[in-house]
Amino acid sequence: MSTTDLRAFVSALLEAHPDGILPLVQLGQPVLRAEAADYEGQLGDLLPDFLHALHMTMLDAPGVGVAAPQVGVPLKIAVMRDPGTDNPEDTRERMAFEYRVIINPRYEPVGEREVSFYEGCLSFEGYQGVVARAHQVRLLATDETGEQVDEVLTGWPARIAQHETDHLYGTVYVDKAETRSLSSTDNLVALWSQSTDPDAAASALDFPVAQRA
Repeated sequence: MSTTDLRAFVSALLEAHPDGILPLVQLGQPVLRAEAADYEGQLGDLLPDFLHALHMTMLDAPGVGVAAPQVGVPLKIAVMRDPGTDNPEDTRERMAFEYRVIINPRYEPVGEREVSFYEGCLSFEGYQGVVARAHQVRLLATDETGEQVDEVLTGWPARIAQHETDHLYGTVYVDKAETRSLSSTDNLVALWSQSTDPDAAASALDFPVAQRA
């Protein structure tokens, strides 16, 4: 898509949804399966409004992250945030994670530890699956002001960053999930929500989990 066409598409998208809540693309759309273009200023003065719309879309869903391809825009831009949890039984290390924008991100594991937990996706509604991901990652990106981002994330924030960055390279969490773990959200709540650990589901559904130090 040319810069002119991209700007026109985003402008029309924002105009059609003045409340900032954009329709989410569902799995099966090609935009979710292609590597997005590096962001090099293509949106110009539309960028702040587009970032605001991504933020509003994430809050409305509700979710903890939205990548530009999830609203049909093939650019390496994503937003993330998570209020965290006060549940002492939550083993996911789901700490509060302030709102942020990541542009042209990439990540690399820090250490070899991987952990398995259920996760879902706003572009694959109604299902969740267990994914083994790096417990800690180094996230490299720029923010909306052009400042460099170079930080180490741990636990659930690290998982969010991996999930959203993957979207920008055409990868959806189901590509990395243990397929035998896939569950409707209703069944996950009814059968496996007693603990945030997937061990009971793994035993009943016969799939492996990674919890290695």
